[in-house]
Order: sequence, then structure tokens, then C-alpha cells
Amino acid sequence: MAVEAVMTETQLVTGGAGFIGSNYVRRVLATTADRIVIVDKLTYAGNLATLRDVMSNPLVEFIEADIVDTEKMSQLFETYAPRVAINFAAESHVDRSIDGPRNFVQSNTVGVFELLEAASRYWSRLSGTQKDRFRFLQVSTDEVYGSLGDEGEFSEDSPYDPRSPYSATKASADHLVRAYNETYQLPTLITNCSNNYGPYQYPEKLIPLATLNGAAGKKIPVYGDGKHVRDWLHVFDHCRAISAVLESGRPGSTYNIGARNERTNLEITELVCDALEELLPAAENPELAAVPSDQSPANGASPSYRDLITFVEDRPGHDYRYAINPTKIERETGWAPRVSFEKGLKETVKWFFDHPRWCDEVKDGAYGGERLGLGLTR
Repeated sequence: MAVEAVMTETQLVTGGAGFIGSNYVRRVLATTADRIVIVDKLTYAGNLATLRDVMSNPLVEFIEADIVDTEKMSQLFETYAPRVAINFAAESHVDRSIDGPRNFVQSNTVGVFELLEAASRYWSRLSGTQKDRFRFLQVSTDEVYGSLGDEGEFSEDSPYDPRSPYSATKASADHLVRAYNETYQLPTLITNCSNNYGPYQYPEKLIPLATLNGAAGKKIPVYGDGKHVRDWLHVFDHCRAISAVLESGRPGSTYNIGARNERTNLEITELVCDALEELLPAAENPELAAVPSDQSPANGASPSYRDLITFVEDRPGHDYRYAINPTKIERETGWAPRVSFEKGLKETVKWFFDHPRWCDEVKDGAYGGERLGLGLTR
């Protein structure tokens, strides 16, 4: 019986050595026959250690480049003729944007402009099926919508109201993407996701930082009163959603991606501590023997990772609450989250607990667990 040939197409993935991008690369390799051209500047948050398990795959090609490089971006489109281009490349940590916004403007706004210019020139010269099937997908964030009170959810029609340099640069990129669709008819898509968690997240973010600090017997910082609310989405579900939007999304559209899983920052931190307790009971962790006396449990009680939770000065302009309404993507593509938060969080904590070598490699002196986001370095 004849075997039907599988057509190999090319996906251009910028920021593919980062957290979400690398997880997306693994998903594509596991579910398609596509070739993947990974483009990454390899800043502090992008590291080849994150791609170690896929670099030998013949379908993967890695190119170190900055998306603000006009000539290089044009060359990539012309050389590899991608069917889709997905932009994960971004400076993404709000605290770092407070301390140094310039890099965020360059990567998140100027870089997206350069990608759109290169993509539109390339697309305009295509014809037939190639032109019809091309897609440019911008991976954005729910933070562009600003802050919610105790009620309500962000929808695709919510007005933009960014509150940090990070969210402002992502918002400006989204506007550029829409403009290139309206003005030049470039077939674009935008996804705005809620807070991601999962393997390979840079260790400065809440869940990995709490995991690593707790395991090391260090203070676990919680901003303000810890009551700020985020909507948490496992990175595996996020990558599935991106695939669904590329396959079924309508060009020119925006899709909000969330798991309807709101938790306070304090609740997340406490759950990380509880997951650590299952992996290595605090009473058996020699690192907790050195916990300062002001954090030691009272009345001779057994030590607990929760004893390490320390409230610190709040982030300037800290948004109170985010919540995503994912009805549109569910209705139009059939996507729905699959990873339960309880299971996903425990697996994530275990992943970071089991991968100290990777954590040390990607930090490599660029981050030592210090407090960021007070604007002190400006």
C-alpha cells in the first residue's frame, strides 16, 4: 500500500530559546513534520541550555540574531520561506522593565516593527496557496489591558490600558500588528495570554523563584500583601492554543488565552511551599537549619517552607488583578485547557527541584535571586 508523503513546511520561531518559545518548539516537533528555524538573541532569558534536547534534531536550525536587525530579518524570510512566523521574542519581566525600559522598547516594539516589515515584503511577493496560507502570529499578554477590580474579565474587546513599561511596549506592538493587517492586508494573528507557568521558565519569575529559594532555605519574597490576583495557564496549554489559532484562527483577529484559574500571589507561594514539602520535608532539609531566628517557627514547631515567606515592598504600579475570558478561542478553534492547576503546579515545582543544573546554567551570573523592579538602577 502506498504511503502518503508528509509535506514539510517551515515555521520561523523568534525567541525560541526562551520559556514559552522552547516549549512551543517541542510541541511542533512532537506533533508535526515541520522544519523549525529558531531565532534568538540569547539574552539573559534565552539560553541554548534550554534547547539542548532538540538541537540535534535535523528539523531544527538555530540562528543567533536580534529581531531589530533589519537586514537579517529580511534575509531569514527570503532564505527559509516560512509558512508561519511566530514571534515569542520579547523582554518580558515587568520588574526589569521598571529598572531599565529602553531594552523593552527596542525588543518589544522596534523588533516587532522590523519583523512586520520583513514579513510583509516577503508575503507580498508570494502567490497562490503560499500567499493564502501564510500567517504572522504575535504572542502578547493580558497585561496590555491594565488592571481589573474584584469583578470582570478581559475580553478581546477590552480597551488597552497598560501600566508598566513592559505592558506599554507589548501594547504598542499589538497596535502595529493590527495596523499591518489593516493597511497592508498582512494575515496577522494576536494572542493575549494570562500568566504562564511550567518547565524552562526563567528563575526570576514567581513559581521558580519560590521553588529555588524554598529548597535553599532562603526567604521567599511576596510583594505587598500578596493579594494581587493572576490567571494562571500552563505553558503546554498555551502552546496548544497557539497551534489551534494558527490552524483555525481568522486573519486579523485577536484571541485571549486563559484557563479560568485565578489565584492570589500569596496562595501560589503557599502552594509552592506545600509542593516542596511533599518532595523534601522541611524537617529533613539541612538548608532550613540556617533559617534566621526571626523566621523560625514558634513554640518549637517543626520547620515549614511557609516560614520562609517574607512580605516585601510592593512593585511600583502593581496591577491588582488580571482575568481572561477565553470564550472566543474555545468557540472558534475548539481549544480548551487540559492541565489541571493542582497537578501542573506540583509537576512544575518538581521540575525546577530536579533541574538545578539548568537553573544555574541559565542564570550564569545574570541573576542571583536579588530583588528587581524598584527602579533603583535607572
